Amino acid sequence: MYNARYIIPGIILFVVIFTVPFWINICTPEYSRPELVLPAEKDCIEPVEYMRAEHMRILNEWRDAALRDGKRVYIATDGRQWDINLQNTCMSCHTDKVAFCDTCHDTNSVTPYCWDCHIEPQTAPAAGGAKQ
Repeated sequence: MYNARYIIPGIILFVVIFTVPFWINICTPEYSRPELVLPAEKDCIEPVEYMRAEHMRILNEWRDAALRDGKRVYIATDGRQWDINLQNTCMSCHTDKVAFCDTCHDTNSVTPYCWDCHIEPQTAPAAGGAKQ
């Protein structure tokens, strides 16, 4: 091999750089889903596992359907009908934004833009706090 002293270290360096993401993934602890405070009534628009994976897609579709198409009713996979409304449909059950939304979004380093347009729900003051 004419340039073996350059080619072999180059190949080794390439393999090391190429496999670093795999080694990092193997060495990092496994992802653990944050414990969320679920609402008392478990009557959501779709099954829980589906909502965990697809809630943002559903909210984007709701936004487009309500604002662009004028459609205000969502028909779930089980045939039930729901109002397309973040604050009156979703937030009527998931009332504590900090305990529900923020816990999961902060854990996953996600910054949703829901509250750019919608009014952010107010968190109830802690018990025993100072009254004004």
